[in-house]
Amino acid sequence: MLQFLPERRLTVKTNGMETQIHVPVGSPFIRKIPIFVDEHNVTEGAMKLIKDLRPAWDANRVKTKLFTDGTTNKLVGCYVEDRPEDVVLVRVYGNKTELFVDRDNELNSFQVLHANGCAPRLYCSFQNGICYEFMQGDALGTQDVRDPSLLRMIAGEMARIHAIHAHNGCIPKPNLWIKMRKYFSLVATEFTDQASNIRIQQEVPSKAVLEQEMVWMKEHLSTLGSPVVLCHNDLLCKNIIHNSKEGHVRFIDYEYSSYNYQAFDIGNHFNEFAGMAEPDFGLYPSREMQMDWLRVYLKAYKQKAEVSERELETLYVQVNKFALASHFFWGFWALIQAKYSTIDFDFLGYAVLRFNQYFETKPALMALQIPE
Repeated sequence: MLQFLPERRLTVKTNGMETQIHVPVGSPFIRKIPIFVDEHNVTEGAMKLIKDLRPAWDANRVKTKLFTDGTTNKLVGCYVEDRPEDVVLVRVYGNKTELFVDRDNELNSFQVLHANGCAPRLYCSFQNGICYEFMQGDALGTQDVRDPSLLRMIAGEMARIHAIHAHNGCIPKPNLWIKMRKYFSLVATEFTDQASNIRIQQEVPSKAVLEQEMVWMKEHLSTLGSPVVLCHNDLLCKNIIHNSKEGHVRFIDYEYSSYNYQAFDIGNHFNEFAGMAEPDFGLYPSREMQMDWLRVYLKAYKQKAEVSERELETLYVQVNKFALASHFFWGFWALIQAKYSTIDFDFLGYAVLRFNQYFETKPALMALQIPE
């Protein structure tokens, strides 16, 4: 039985300021089920949750499907054959992910995005995860995001999310620098002359160099004038679902959603054209492809029939410079994952790739100038 509440205020603390996110009137109250699911035996725990969420289902007929794409969490889908369209997803948070993911903020974002038609229904939270509605469609790959028609759908959907005014008149603050500083403090313990991991000593830039770059980035990027909007912040290919029947795309996984720079969200998505398992940064979109994307985005975001070349060029410069911050952010994230995650993935190798890409592309991107 869903309980409906009048308007509830949820706050996201940012740099000592509070930015209020209003979960809209009529949003269902999110149940909390006191169950802990063992990440090494997700199916058994999922079945306990299903008994509570779908009591009419015959437990003997419930099918499960384990999804293996995730690099942060474990995910299983539960359904019965005579109702294949009703799939309940059970997501179990990865080991120590609470260190770098704000779970309350994730739930707030989920509800705000759902209220605006951008996210599936959230059924409940449990001690170490959430259950939510499966979104029908296909997860995209690195070739799909380059497809002209899909590319335009993605740009339009991102504009739709960026235009959500969930902050109730408060001026939202970007959380990029706070989050990056937090990530840095979590990995800084590994950066010693006696670092336990030889690969960190040999392949990752020193603590001093990384700190110096963070300071430089904050000074430089925060003066570019990129608006602060509600961002997804993790728009990799697999987080984009294309529903070909209905002719739209939707984004999933809101763990990193927050108020952030518009240009970071777009630049981060462009970096994700490279893929995750074996990144190929040669797939980063060309200027021409970016201009197609950005034109569609700006028209939707500004609700204008046409946008000027100056507006386009300004966003192009902002986006490509913020792509640098995306490399750094996920480089730190991967170092933390290398230390704590139980998922079979070379996180340390991924961190090295992202830091290398940052230093390799920085000179050319720094030469870009915002038009007068």
